[in-house]
Amino acid sequence: ARLFVVEQAGRIRVLHHDTTLARPFLDITNRVLSGGERGLLSMAFHPQYAANGRLYVYYTNLTGDIRVVRFTVSSDPDSADHATADTVLKIPHPGQANHNGGQLEFGPDGMLWLGTGDGGGTGDPARNGQNKHALLGKLLRLNVDGASGYAIPADNPGASDTSFAPEVWAYGLRNPWRFSFDRQTGDLYIGDVGQDTYEEVDVAPTSFQRGPGVNYGWNIMEGAHCYQATNCNTTGLVLPIVEYTHAFSACAITGGYVYRGSALPALVGNYFYADYCNGAITSIKYPGSGPADWTSLLTPGSGISSFGEDARGELYIMQLTGPVFRIGPSQ
Repeated sequence: ARLFVVEQAGRIRVLHHDTTLARPFLDITNRVLSGGERGLLSMAFHPQYAANGRLYVYYTNLTGDIRVVRFTVSSDPDSADHATADTVLKIPHPGQANHNGGQLEFGPDGMLWLGTGDGGGTGDPARNGQNKHALLGKLLRLNVDGASGYAIPADNPGASDTSFAPEVWAYGLRNPWRFSFDRQTGDLYIGDVGQDTYEEVDVAPTSFQRGPGVNYGWNIMEGAHCYQATNCNTTGLVLPIVEYTHAFSACAITGGYVYRGSALPALVGNYFYADYCNGAITSIKYPGSGPADWTSLLTPGSGISSFGEDARGELYIMQLTGPVFRIGPSQ
């Protein structure tokens, strides 16, 4: 009956039966540097939220660095307790205001997954994407079941391989603007924003490619193409299942979810994504290997900043200007 909506400025709103409650669930505007690609960027509820009341937020702090902070719900189920704030992770983000990443998701393994951008600047000047010791340009995976902070999962690559930072699960990402797990299969889908030419969807199916240490290619590759260099070595790189160019005013992918609802039976199992600039929403059916089949669906307008999913598997679209849309059959 409730939906939780993250506002970039630093608030989380509650929609109860399509009515927005007057008081925010959480207001950390005094902690958040908002504007451009910065702000309160994501939230995730602990899988045992009903028992422990824990939720996690990802934001840029007042100096532009990345913070992941845990809060606990108060005695009022529509309000978090600000006094319970526990900083889980701090990631410096010097020099640039963009490519902050910003997605939090609990995986089917119960771990907290984070998507971080490469730190910004044209072409990844800090070389974070391919630096396995850097926490930028990565998928990070943390065990947050302890009393405070986090622990390193034993099967993270860096738990036994010193060439990786312990928190890193996968690398070679530019700015993963939304990733998600298929609630039925556990497959991981990533919408990774490109540089000048290509946007991409990466996938790690549980059937053959869920292992640690995956390299998604940036900044060796942009999409399925060598970046800058005429020739490049693609050995060991995981290339996207779908890419699209910046034709037709496209500019930046917003990743979504695999649809598992009931309102659109013909699209069950399709992964939805959008382009931020031209507003085009597309769904793809990924067969597990080889190319994906795609279908162009609708264009509600530019500024699509996120997708949402409810308990029934129905999908929602958010625009940066404020509206929340539910995806359903045409009337």
